[in-house]
This record gives sequence, C-alpha cells and structure tokens, in this order.
Amino acid sequence: MKRVVVTGLGAVTPIGNSVEEYWNSLINGVSGAAPITRFDTTQFKTKFACEVKNFDSQHLFEKNEIRKYDLFTQYALHAADEAVKNANIDFDTLNKNRIGVIWGCGDGGISTFEEQIGEYIKGNGTPRFSPFFIPKRIVNIASGVISIKYGLRGINYTTAAACSASNTSIIDAFNYIRWGKADMIITGGSEASVSESSIGGFNASKALSTLNDDCTKASRPFDITRDGFVLGEGAGVVILESYEHAVKRNAVILAEIVGGGLAADAYHLTGTHPEGEGAVLGMELALEEAGITPDKIDYINAHATSTPTGDLSELKAVEKVFGINPNANISATKSMTGHLLGGAGAIEAIACIKSVQENIVPPTINTENVEQDFANKFNLTLGKAQSRIVNYAMSNTFGFGGHVASSIFKKFTE
Repeated sequence: MKRVVVTGLGAVTPIGNSVEEYWNSLINGVSGAAPITRFDTTQFKTKFACEVKNFDSQHLFEKNEIRKYDLFTQYALHAADEAVKNANIDFDTLNKNRIGVIWGCGDGGISTFEEQIGEYIKGNGTPRFSPFFIPKRIVNIASGVISIKYGLRGINYTTAAACSASNTSIIDAFNYIRWGKADMIITGGSEASVSESSIGGFNASKALSTLNDDCTKASRPFDITRDGFVLGEGAGVVILESYEHAVKRNAVILAEIVGGGLAADAYHLTGTHPEGEGAVLGMELALEEAGITPDKIDYINAHATSTPTGDLSELKAVEKVFGINPNANISATKSMTGHLLGGAGAIEAIACIKSVQENIVPPTINTENVEQDFANKFNLTLGKAQSRIVNYAMSNTFGFGGHVASSIFKKFTE
C-alpha cells in the first residue's frame, strides 16, 4: 500500500472564503450564523442560517459560467482553484490520466430545481426549462466540471452519502491512491442548500434550531438546551497524492492521511443509533487501518450537529472507543460553521489538517451546560481554542440513512 499525503487545501465557508480566513475564524470562535438573505423567511419557523458571505459570482465567473453552474458548483470550483494553487500544481507536467476527482454532495442544485419548477408551475403548462436545468441540478456535476477545467481524465465520481458524503469521498480518494490506481485526486465536497425547500423540509422534520432571537448562539453542540442544527453551505477541497508522486514534483506536504472507516447504523431513516453502534464501528475501523490505539488520537472533530439525539449518541460512541477522560481534545466546529450537509466532512477535514499543522484545537462555542452524564468525561474545548501537540486528528461524519465515515490525519514525517 502506498502512503497518501495532503498537498493542497481550499475552502469556501460561512466564516471565510479561503483556508486562511476559515482557520482564523475557527480558532477565534467566530459564528457564521445570521438572518437568511436568500428568500423571505416570514412564514418559516427558522429564519437564519450560516450562509457564505461576500461571494461575488459576477466577479469570479464569466456570465456563461454562471448560467451553467449552480452555486454549489461555483463554490466547488473556487475552492478547487485555491487548493490547486496552494499545492503548486502544474498539470501540464503531470500524467492527467492518473489524476482524478472524487466529490461529495447531498442536495446538488436544489435552488436551481426550486427556481425552474417554480417558474413551470406559474406558467401555462408549457415546459420552458433552461437547457442547463439538468446539469445544474445533478449532484455529480461538480466533480465533472472540476475535471473539465483541469483536463483530468482519471477516476471521477460523486458520493451521495448525505452528511457523510465528503468525508466518504476523501476516504475513497485515499483508498484509490494507496491501491495504486491514481497518483493524485482532488477530493472534498460542496453544498448550497440554504433554500426554501431545505429550510422548510428540515423544519418539518424538526431538525433545525429555531433560536431566531439569538441565532449566533443557536448551534450549541452537547449543551442540554440544544434544539437542532443550523444549516450551512460552502465547499472544502483536499488534494491527496501518493507520497512518491508528491516527492517527485517537490510538493510541500501538509499532512498524511492514514486511516478511514466506513460503516452504517442500520437503525433509522434519519436518526443515529441511540448507543452509537455505527459510529463505534467507523472509528474502530479507522484506528485499525491507521495502525494506532485510541490513546494516540489527540483531536477528534466531532460530527456534533447540535441535535438532541445525535450529539448524545456520538458522545456514547466516543466513550466506548476512547474511554473516560481520553488523551484527545474534542470539539464541534459546526458550532461556528453550521452544518454543511454533504460539504461538512470536507471543511472539517481541513480543520483537522490545520490542527495537525499548527498544534491548535479549535473550540466548541456557545456550549455552557454540557449533558450531565458527560460533563466531566471529556475535554470538549469549550469557549476558546487550545494549544497542544496534535500528532493525530480524527474527523467524524454521520448522515441520514445511517451513513458513517471516520478519517484520521497524521502530522507528516519522512
């Protein structure tokens, strides 16, 4: 098996439109929650979200590109551009047949779908759809567009594992490279789901917070008063390549990915297993693949969406795998970014990689009264970032349907 390393990062998030902005906001505890600007929320129970801010499509893309690409694809392209530059890649000097794109997404072009169907319903029944309607809305289009932009002919697909989609895509990319089937893969995920049907749908399932009067404090993972997640949007890109390939092109290596565990709760349509059985399996598989014991993990970026049942089941799972008062700090960065659904794992992988690089654990903000049974069992990094040596970091993501993905990143050493 080949070693797989990280050589490039890119991000578009509710708290920063570059990796530097995102990371600085994370370690300073900045909330991305604010009143929704995309549509009139008067009749909605939830009136806020973690929207991407100051993203000027008109400035970043040509008019014909804006017509062709939904916002989730625009986010993907912009983050990919940052990552490629960060990795200092000259594709013309590389074998593009062995460079691929594996992406993660859940909702695809949901806003495009709403807009086009809405116009059709208001009309006289004549189907006047945009010729770009289908390619703008399908979930796989971002991976295709990224490959087209750079002329990459290697493996190319999109995982649609709900909220674990982009972590799954990263693990898949890791596997294809270590198996020798690719030299480099642009991986990650994106989402642009702040829309009427998404907010309305999640409200109907009672998944979203309704703390409209104090929305910057709405995402409060592990707190006894938590009342649901805050919807977010954006994109994260991680460039993975084999160690040999990175060395040959004199790349700067940011970290190494050493383990990935994929599993399922096999329990409920939308809820996690109350005892965290799937999460336990995913974390154990990742640790086994990395060849390390639980005490080696220094930081766990928890899935922790701020839902009453989900946070509790994850804490139970962590206790089963790591015990009480483990070596690891735990933090829930969704307290700042909100929940990016299919894009969550990508930006949280970046948080883990930066933590390994900088020896800083970003905080869990807004949480004041931790679940009583777990208040003294874990260091949840409450309130502010903590400096410590981070040699190994784990990222957990779980999705509707019971999907589980856990990945492990390591400080790079020769």
